Order: sequence, then structure tokens, then C-alpha cells
Amino acid sequence: MSITPLLAPRLWGLHALAVLATTAAVLLGLWQYDAWGSRRDDQAAARAHAPAKPLASVMTPDQPFPGDAVGQPVRLSGRWLPRSTVYVEDRPSHGRRGVWVVTPVAVCGIGDRCGSASAMLVVRGWAPTVRAAPAAPTGRVEVTGWLQPGEGSGTTDPNPADDVIPELRVADAIQHVDQDLYGGYVMAEQPTPGLTAVTPASLPKAPTFTAVRNLLYAVEWWVFGGFAVFLWWRWCRDELERRRVEDAADAEAAGDPEVSGVTGVPSSP
Repeated sequence: MSITPLLAPRLWGLHALAVLATTAAVLLGLWQYDAWGSRRDDQAAARAHAPAKPLASVMTPDQPFPGDAVGQPVRLSGRWLPRSTVYVEDRPSHGRRGVWVVTPVAVCGIGDRCGSASAMLVVRGWAPTVRAAPAAPTGRVEVTGWLQPGEGSGTTDPNPADDVIPELRVADAIQHVDQDLYGGYVMAEQPTPGLTAVTPASLPKAPTFTAVRNLLYAVEWWVFGGFAVFLWWRWCRDELERRRVEDAADAEAAGDPEVSGVTGVPSSP
């Protein structure tokens, strides 16, 4: 059947309403989606510039990484473990590729036995190559930086015997440390002299469910738009079916042989 009945002037308002409702739903959904992304970035930036908390108030050595602590500034004190320095390869900085220089810090107070303390991996900074990295510091240190969970994309270390690792995964780094490790690492706010700072821009994106209300609003608007399209399609289908039935009834009333099944020619006796 032709769609000509749907083009009648009396139906233009309905088509316009369907287009308007669908367009509004799509645009409002995009607006909420943009608000979701902006709030995630704002919250990540606000957390990165928040006052540093003592590490012990955020997580303990035996505790899994707390999901709400990504990017949390923390401070810790202890003693460098220079012989356990590792280098994380293929890290970008200002358009160049290099390594993160990572040295653990045994978290311990003055007078404590640091040799048995758990250690926190600390990203001291970025260097273009392993050879260009300055020697690891020694002695006591106080570190302030951004707390991050260990990476874990599943990349394997092609040479576990050297001190270069493909990602900052705690399970890989612990092979180079004689002490227990915390379940995360800290990006030092102040890099070691001779290294480039690893800035908050290097931090991972905020979790997907940050500002989740805006994301749900976006999905809700898009569902509404899809429902408006469905209603319009159902109405068009019902309107065409109604016209088909009316046309068939008119044709039968007029004696149309194609509809009534009457040939109009009597059969021979």
C-alpha cells in the first residue's frame, strides 16, 4: 500500500511532533552525557589538588586498593630502597617516549625497623632512557604524591631478569623487592632532581561511575526518544491499516470483483 495517506495535511502536525520530541530527547541526552564527562574531569582535578592525607588513613599494607582513593594525594615517610629500583617502559612525556623511574620506600617511622616494613612503590619521575635516569637516592625521605592502583592489562614481561617492566603491576615489581608491597603506587609530586615530573595529567581517567546520575539521565532521554519513534511508527502502521480496511470495504460495497471475488459472468448451465 502507498504511504500517501500519511502525507495528508491533517497529519503534518503529528509528524512534526514526533520529529520535535525525538530531536529534543537526543539533544538533552547529549547534554547530560557531556555533563557526565565534565563532572568526571572536574572531580578528578579537584581530587588531584586536594590536601594530602596520611597514607595510613587511606590504606594499609594488607588492604586491597580502595576504589574511592584513585588519585588521592597522600603523604608517607620512610627509607628508600635504591637496589629495588625498576623502570616502566614506553611512558609518554611532552610528546616523547621514555621510562618511569620507580623506587620503593619502606614505610616506617624514625626509630622503626624499616627492613621489615612494607614498601610503597614511588614514581620518582620520567627519563628518556634508563641510562639517562639519575642514581636512586638513599636514606630517609618524606614523599607527597598521588595514590594509584597497580596496573594490570595482562602484558607479560619479556625479560623478568632485568629491571625494566612493561607496566607498573605490583605482581611484577615485587619480584625486584625483598619486602612486602602495598597494593598500589604513588606518583611523587616533586620528582628526583634530573627527572621530569609525572604530572596529574598522567593519572588515569576518573571511574566510569563518577557523576553516574548524569549518565543515567542521558540514557533515560535516549530511551524516551526511542519510545517516541516507536509510537510514531505504530501510529503510522495503524493508520495505513485503517485506510486499507476502509478502501477494501469501499471496494466491496462498489462491487469490485478483485475484492468481492465475483466475476460478473454467469456460468453455463
